[in-house]
Amino acid sequence: MASSSSLTLSQALLARAISSHGSAQPSDHRVSLSALSIPTFSGLKSAAPRASTSRRRLPTRSTRNHQVRSAAVETIGTAAETSLVEKSVNTIRFLAIDAVEKANSGHPGLPMGCAPMGHILYDEVMRYNPKNPYWFNRDRFVLSAGHGCMLQYALLHLAGYDSVRVSFFRSLQRIHINDLKNFRQWESRTPGHPENFETPGVEVTTGPLGQGIANAVGLALAEKHLAARFNKPDNEIIDHYTYVILGDGCQMEGIANEACSLAGHWGLGKLIAFYDDNHISIDGDTEIAFTESVDKRFEGLGWHVIWVKNGNTGYDEIRAAIKEAKAVKDKPTLIKVTTTIGYGSPNKANSYSVHGSALGAKEVDATRKNLGWPYEPFHVPEDVKGHWSRHVPQGAALEAEWNAKFSAYEKNYKEEAAELKSIITGELPAGWEKTLPTYTPESPADATRNLSQQNLNALVKVLPGLLGGSADLASSNMTLLKMFGDFQKDTPEERNVRFGVREHGMGAICNGIALHSPGLIPYCATFFVFTDYMRAAIRISALSQARVIYVMTHDSIGLGEDGPTHQPIEHLASFRAMPNVLMLRPADGNETAGAYKVAVLKRKTPSILALSRQKLPQLAGTSIEGVQKGGYIISDNSSGNNPDVILIGTGSELEIAVKAADELRKEGKAVRVVSLISWELFDEQSDAYKESVFPSAVTARVSIEAGSTFGWGKIVGSKGKAIGIDRFGASAPAGRIYKEFGLTPEAVIAAAKELC
Repeated sequence: MASSSSLTLSQALLARAISSHGSAQPSDHRVSLSALSIPTFSGLKSAAPRASTSRRRLPTRSTRNHQVRSAAVETIGTAAETSLVEKSVNTIRFLAIDAVEKANSGHPGLPMGCAPMGHILYDEVMRYNPKNPYWFNRDRFVLSAGHGCMLQYALLHLAGYDSVRVSFFRSLQRIHINDLKNFRQWESRTPGHPENFETPGVEVTTGPLGQGIANAVGLALAEKHLAARFNKPDNEIIDHYTYVILGDGCQMEGIANEACSLAGHWGLGKLIAFYDDNHISIDGDTEIAFTESVDKRFEGLGWHVIWVKNGNTGYDEIRAAIKEAKAVKDKPTLIKVTTTIGYGSPNKANSYSVHGSALGAKEVDATRKNLGWPYEPFHVPEDVKGHWSRHVPQGAALEAEWNAKFSAYEKNYKEEAAELKSIITGELPAGWEKTLPTYTPESPADATRNLSQQNLNALVKVLPGLLGGSADLASSNMTLLKMFGDFQKDTPEERNVRFGVREHGMGAICNGIALHSPGLIPYCATFFVFTDYMRAAIRISALSQARVIYVMTHDSIGLGEDGPTHQPIEHLASFRAMPNVLMLRPADGNETAGAYKVAVLKRKTPSILALSRQKLPQLAGTSIEGVQKGGYIISDNSSGNNPDVILIGTGSELEIAVKAADELRKEGKAVRVVSLISWELFDEQSDAYKESVFPSAVTARVSIEAGSTFGWGKIVGSKGKAIGIDRFGASAPAGRIYKEFGLTPEAVIAAAKELC
């Protein structure tokens, strides 16, 4: 591989990073390599604390019914002198304390308790390059307990994350002390919870408890899958770990159990989770609502479990636990680390009052005295700063070593290297869209869920990063990739992912997959109504700019006899209201293909495809190109952009609009039929284009959609009419339900005649 080729790839990686931090929309930024501090290689670019008077008494529950041993004491990696470690740990604690205090907002307790494990991870264990936060083979870290984000910000600051020169791009500058001082403030790069699109070094967006550990499962799945596909006996090109810190709140959320169950089933041996076992939540001691044996549960889920009894000062216990965890290759590991929330605070440690509020000036002073910390707020002692400074050259050396390794890989395995490069950079293969199937009005009628499967099986042949599956509905959602087997513990190279009945976990795992590498394109599927189980994960997809394709079948009352429990009504409207989500409801084969094309191209936006169970005809006038506009004319017998009436439909109801138009034209009416497959895409079009589809002078407009009419007023206007369903559905064959709910050509004709 020529040097110029590697530079192009490095450019692509950094351009992706910059656009990720600059806007929620795709960007065409091009990076001048002369402005970068990233190395250009021929491979890919890329004194002990005073005893606290409130030192935590371990609750009885901690030792209840345990067969789990505590970690043996054994030092790993390159550890600093204990006194310097303690000084570094206290630096982390006080950076968090001071930032929360200055903001008068935040959660100091977790950083104070988790600082030892955070220090050991970032200073002694994890492999990363602060000069390039997007180096592919870095270890990933997820703070699932995202409210404790000052822990991560302090660690990133000490580690020296600094991807681009200060003068080049603001949001990729190093996290400076000023950023810590601006914690939780407007336009700060240290927001109230970790945001991957805002802060370099943050892998995923966390905050809603439990989603972070599920994201981490997705990250670990991606590593295992890619390693199985691309590693060779003479070149293990993919080899990194995913580390997580989660708390009691994460453990209580059902999504954590869903995801961790799958992690155990899949044998994700490079996933290591630290459970901050501090027994405190917002309402007080967890004894009031959470008394299960987490250890036993995780053992039952197929995890290796270790207990570190002293997470406050037991540095060697933490080190030994990590060493033991890394020795277990066939299971994920949960390291339960018993800590004291707010460690060092004489009057608030081990209490709910330190969880989500600033300590207050008096208690901050008392904590400084208690921990022997004589420094001013936000001070990093010179010896601590000097110790951490080694991570910049070490990180560059790690990446250089890997780049050389990739260069050798590329020489020996050209085809595999090209695929892996596509996944790393997100660059789509040339002409990939030509594989999308096309249809004519003579093509047989079919359910759009079946047409979706045709598209998935066409795309997987040309998109090396496409993988996914269903929540135990693959044969109904029609999502199986026929040329691949199942991703399982012993077959991780395969691309059909069996999520089981775990919708929430499924969505969050896919977020992790999508955020692992720009070229990974995960999809997941269930019935559209069951997005109710996974809405929180979809929202995080949108917020974190994760390209996940949500394949949602059984999209309306058209599913028939299963009845109102399974029939979506308000769902289309609700996702149209969610920012940075593409809600697509295709009417036939060409529109389904167009929806997939858009979903693949929108790198920072999740897409939801609402697909029918019932067969639909292939309509004249639909097109892949039209879908990219969001709304377009499929038939029109008017002239001068002045029809008598405009009929608008989506999905299965577009056919109804077409039939109504045919009858109205027989009566001499000039009728335009518009497919409005995606409101979001249509909103992106120019005013001139919108006027060409919906001329402002034409107020006679009728929409028809088998869902809530909420929101249609902005399309049909005050003088138009929206035909839909504003009540729950019913159990009956689809044809009968449509008739009973007035979703018929006759209803559209009657409404049109009232208006023109």
